[in-house]
Amino acid sequence: MTTVIVDYESGNLHSAEKAFQRMAREVGAGEVIVTSEPDTIRRASRVVLPGDGAFPACRKELFDHRGVFEAMEEAVIKGGQPFLGICIGMQMMATRGLEYTPTPGFDWIGGEVVRIEPADPTLPVPHMGWNDLLIDHPHPVFDGVESGQHCYFVHSYHFKVADDAQRLAHVDYAGDITAIVGRDNLLGMQFHPEKSQKTGLHLIANFLRWQP
Repeated sequence: MTTVIVDYESGNLHSAEKAFQRMAREVGAGEVIVTSEPDTIRRASRVVLPGDGAFPACRKELFDHRGVFEAMEEAVIKGGQPFLGICIGMQMMATRGLEYTPTPGFDWIGGEVVRIEPADPTLPVPHMGWNDLLIDHPHPVFDGVESGQHCYFVHSYHFKVADDAQRLAHVDYAGDITAIVGRDNLLGMQFHPEKSQKTGLHLIANFLRWQP
């Protein structure tokens, strides 16, 4: 069993790699590797797409790596392997992003990525720091996780899903901010589980055990 963290030069992947490797050892989930090699991605048992930065730039970097998106699509959409998008990696699952300029996403989960506009104008954007996870729908990734546990966010845009049933959890930032999306074998987390201490590690472990 191999979990692949996709490297498309979208940021420092060291902390994600270490967190996933640690939890894979603890739950017996096999090997975790960071790669941009399409054949390795295509053969993966699980695929993780992290990312930092602006939506258009991350999409460009991803699609400039010849064959990477196609390999992900083959493994995840055609092959049904579990997928986890983190931060921009989650946002890329949307139909399109509206950061700077309208940019198509993967359209794996319907909706748009829009700028955060808190009802309280004194709240800063980006939404940065710890916030309470509020679970909207049950899912195996929440095994042992309860509403009110903290996760670490850094973002100025968020995912407004077309189907509320696919918003699995949110946080309150003078308005609802989507925290976790999912359907079938797909999951996305707006926060950084690798930086979210005990709760984040628990969510990573649950993803590594998950059998859609």
